[in-house]
Amino acid sequence: MSERAIHRKAYDWVLHWASTPYGTVALFLMAVAESSFFPIPPDVLLIALAIGATSKALRFAMICTIGSVIGGIIGYYIGLFFFDLIGLKILDFYGVMDQFELVRQWYIKRGVWFVGVAGFTPIPYKVFTISAGAFEMNLLAFVIVSAVSRGARFFLVSALIMKFGEGIKGFIDKYFNLLSILVIVLIIVGFLVVKVLF
Repeated sequence: MSERAIHRKAYDWVLHWASTPYGTVALFLMAVAESSFFPIPPDVLLIALAIGATSKALRFAMICTIGSVIGGIIGYYIGLFFFDLIGLKILDFYGVMDQFELVRQWYIKRGVWFVGVAGFTPIPYKVFTISAGAFEMNLLAFVIVSAVSRGARFFLVSALIMKFGEGIKGFIDKYFNLLSILVIVLIIVGFLVVKVLF
């Protein structure tokens, strides 16, 4: 079975939880897992659940955010205490060692702010969480910035679904990376404005 077929099978497996009574629990667990080792982003299930119950979309976003931050802390400790034993194997398994080097450069230049940008990038979040631990970033700063950036991402997705309904799903699926880049640009512009003003 090809890598693409395996990825598609995992994607479908994640999606099927939306039609079960355990969708919310699955969303939380997948958000935890994705931040440290699982390949499929929780947005897939978040979108499906939010479309199925629009009135609960913001609740799903909150659950997703909390799970992602907890998973991020797990990834952080993998990087801090078990980087050579586990962290390297996870990064190598997903073929993201090149991104790890990129993240290292970002961290050198921008410090904790690279995690804020990481919450929106197409690069798997586990690269950033494991890296944060490996670089011994301040844990409290890591948690705060993770909560803000991941929360902004998940609440944005849920808000779009609440506003536009099921019709927005295809748009999000197709242009999510582009939307991510746009949000990153806005964040950077915001940082620059704050820097100039203060």
